[in-house]
Amino acid sequence: MRFAVIGLDHRHVYEITAYLIEAGMDCAGYWPETSDPGVLEGFRKRFPHLREVADKDRLLDDPTINVIAIGSIPSDRAPLAIAAMRRGKDVLVDKPGITDFAQLAEVEKTVTETGRIFSVCFSERFQTPSSAEALALVRAGAIGRVIQTIGLGPHRLNRPLRPAWFFDAKYYGGILVDIASHQIDQFLVFTDSLDAEIGYASVGSYAVGNGFEDFGEVALRNSRATGYIRVDWFTADGLPTWGDGRTTILGTEGTIELRKYVDIEGRPGTEHLFLVNNQGTRYIDCAGRPLTYFRDFANDVRDRTETAMTQAHCLTVCRLALEAQAKAIRL
Repeated sequence: MRFAVIGLDHRHVYEITAYLIEAGMDCAGYWPETSDPGVLEGFRKRFPHLREVADKDRLLDDPTINVIAIGSIPSDRAPLAIAAMRRGKDVLVDKPGITDFAQLAEVEKTVTETGRIFSVCFSERFQTPSSAEALALVRAGAIGRVIQTIGLGPHRLNRPLRPAWFFDAKYYGGILVDIASHQIDQFLVFTDSLDAEIGYASVGSYAVGNGFEDFGEVALRNSRATGYIRVDWFTADGLPTWGDGRTTILGTEGTIELRKYVDIEGRPGTEHLFLVNNQGTRYIDCAGRPLTYFRDFANDVRDRTETAMTQAHCLTVCRLALEAQAKAIRL
């Protein structure tokens, strides 16, 4: 199977490309158009053997290409995905894959009419082994029935490195669309839920100015559980990574806490899991646990299955993020 890369506007495209190659797919080439020359330069350094194709339509129309991977400006991702699906391609899109309700409706229509796969890479779950370990523990009953999740998604702004579109909500969709989709995805998965409703949401513009949303929070619920989400752009420069992302999963018989990227003043490395239940306390180093999303996605492309993520789940996460953004009060 072969894939092509269209949209080199966010550095997440490096990881998506590398993981698809690792999953056994052959990269047929990439379209070098970009809004951020630094991203293109970094892509060329990481993948010097890959072929540049000046016309993206050559990639979209190539019948030997199965998948289009998209890391473009967020507001361009859904239109590119729709164009790819209409030409017989499955798509793997960096988050957020959808930035407004009109795009959501058109993506849903296109998926239904074409039967193609629209998959959003929610990297804070799919690229963190600790999340996979936590899900296995939850499904094994290690903490009983899950009744709440708390997801914290702090990020470092790195303002000098950001292109102009990064600060304009019409391009990134708002902070809850852009970042909180990760935590919405995890709430649904860890609580084994098909849907939820937004009980409360807010956004704030505290430090950057010009209306850029640097803080957001969401409370969501369904008949099974509740969830709280906080996302922001306030990671201090003193932290040795881009953000201290944490997830707490509360069950009727215990808790799981994930410190995915750093254990401050504690154990070195990433992917730390802490389990507390009736048997006691336990620390699990999850760094060596294999990731499965990209290989599962490749298998789904080949077999027309839904093992990496169901299509319904993907679109539900996108919709809930849009609903949270639409309902958010501005602090």
